[in-house]
Amino acid sequence: MKKPVIVRAEAEADLAEAYQWYEQQVPDLGGAFLLCVDAVIAAIERNPQIYPVVYKGIVRRALMRRFPYGMFFVEGEQGVSIIAVAHAKRKPRIWQDRV
Repeated sequence: MKKPVIVRAEAEADLAEAYQWYEQQVPDLGGAFLLCVDAVIAAIERNPQIYPVVYKGIVRRALMRRFPYGMFFVEGEQGVSIIAVAHAKRKPRIWQDRV
């Protein structure tokens, strides 16, 4: 059964920053990044439990295929809350204060 996915404000800011960076590197690369984000969100929505628990027994991580980013989320009874979208090599643990 699908669970609704909510992207928290902090995660939205992460996405906006990454989008802007990719868009500055190559035109339309930011758009490709957002398409990958949408694919990961759809996969999380379909089955969040396939992703490994990586922090405090509740935070799961879904990795993106084309871009070096992880999407960190918490599953609740009513839905899934994405708490961060973090680059794998740049301060990967900065999101832990958001739990």
